[in-house]
Amino acid sequence: MKIYDISMEIKEDIAVWKNKESKKPKFIITARYGKDSMNESRIDMDLHTGTHADAFFHMLAKGKTIEKIPLEKFIGNCIVLDFTRAKNKITINDIKKNNNIKKIKKEDIVLLKTRKSPMKKFDYNFTYLEKTGAKYLADKNLKLIGIDTLGIERNEKNHDTHKILFKKNIPVIEGLELSKIRQGRYFFIGLPLKIKDADASPLRAVLFEW
Repeated sequence: MKIYDISMEIKEDIAVWKNKESKKPKFIITARYGKDSMNESRIDMDLHTGTHADAFFHMLAKGKTIEKIPLEKFIGNCIVLDFTRAKNKITINDIKKNNNIKKIKKEDIVLLKTRKSPMKKFDYNFTYLEKTGAKYLADKNLKLIGIDTLGIERNEKNHDTHKILFKKNIPVIEGLELSKIRQGRYFFIGLPLKIKDADASPLRAVLFEW
C-alpha cells in the first residue's frame, strides 16, 4: 500500500487567494524555554487557506456548517481525473472527453487535477470547474468533489459552481496538491476540524493506493 499526502504545506509564504495578505498564515511563538525544552506557538489563519473543505454555509445562508457535515462525506473510494490539458475551465464537454468518466461510481469522491507542478503562487488564470461541468458531475450522486486550485470557481457572478454542488449535498475541497498523482482510482481520507458554526476548515488529505 502507498500513501500520498495531497495537502499543501501551511507556511507564511503559502499561495493564497488573490495574494491577499489577510489570508496568509501568521505563526506566533507563545512560549520557548531553554535550548532543548518546551515550545508552544499559535497560528492565525483564514479557514479558506491551503487545503480546506468548504461547508455548505459558505455559499448557502441555511446550509450546514462544517461540523454538521457527516465525516462519511470525507472518506471513501476516489477517482482522480486529469484535466491538465483543459484550457481555462472544465466544461461538460471536457469531462465527457475524459475516458475515465465512465469509471465513476455512485458515492465516489472525484478529484480534479489541473496542474503538473506544485502551486507556488496564486494564478489569476487558474483552471476552474465551470457550471455545466459541475451540473454533470453533481448528477452522478457523488460524495465529494475536490480540485488542486485555490477555488473551484473563478469570478462566477452568482457562485453557480459552488451552489450547484452544495444543493446536491456535495462538499468541496480546494487547494489539493495533485501534481504528482496519476489519473486513476484510490481511497481518500481528508477530515475537517470540528469547528462550531464554521463555513470551512483546513484538512490533511491523503490518498491510498493498493
